[in-house]
Amino acid sequence: MAEISLQELQAALRERHGEHFRRKLESASAAVAGLGGLGSNIAVMLARSGIGRLLLVDFDRVELSNINRQQYFLEHIGMYKTAALCSIIQRINPYMEIKTVNQRITPDNTADIFAGERYIAEALDRAEEKALFINSVLSQLPQAVIISASGMAGYSDANMIRTYHQFSRLYVCGDGQNGIEDGAQLMAPRVAVCAGHQANKIIQLIMEEE
Repeated sequence: MAEISLQELQAALRERHGEHFRRKLESASAAVAGLGGLGSNIAVMLARSGIGRLLLVDFDRVELSNINRQQYFLEHIGMYKTAALCSIIQRINPYMEIKTVNQRITPDNTADIFAGERYIAEALDRAEEKALFINSVLSQLPQAVIISASGMAGYSDANMIRTYHQFSRLYVCGDGQNGIEDGAQLMAPRVAVCAGHQANKIIQLIMEEE
């Protein structure tokens, strides 16, 4: 693999996005809660965009059934998702700061794990886990903005997936209706579209900061 310097990577982003955009993203941070189909795609998109720091949180290992929609490869099967995704991102940008927490998220540890984080992408699997996490963030972390997801399963029209501003510190991406609990399949295209909405909203919020 070719050795690319930090200065070369910065120059490439400067050429594409301008110095103001590059500096603002490089000085920013985001957290991703859950590293499956949504979370692994969100993290990779943010890394490619030039964000300076990522907090990656998950407790699970990569399985063969994950390969159809997640960023992992066959060589990662059996690895913790935190370690596997960290290795992928380091191949994109070896100079960015990555912190991993290999732990199941609960209402009791949310505040400790995500303390100090401004932007948190919710990418958990189950509706009840999502609801508990969103409530924990909104009640325990008054500085945090959470970008959640609901309804990205199946192969319905991808144009149904949108970003909604639910509350002052909560955005929800998806179509709000096609979920795995309804029997819809989890397929790569719509999952990636929803993840793109979440990553894009984080970038938008960072760039609109005063």
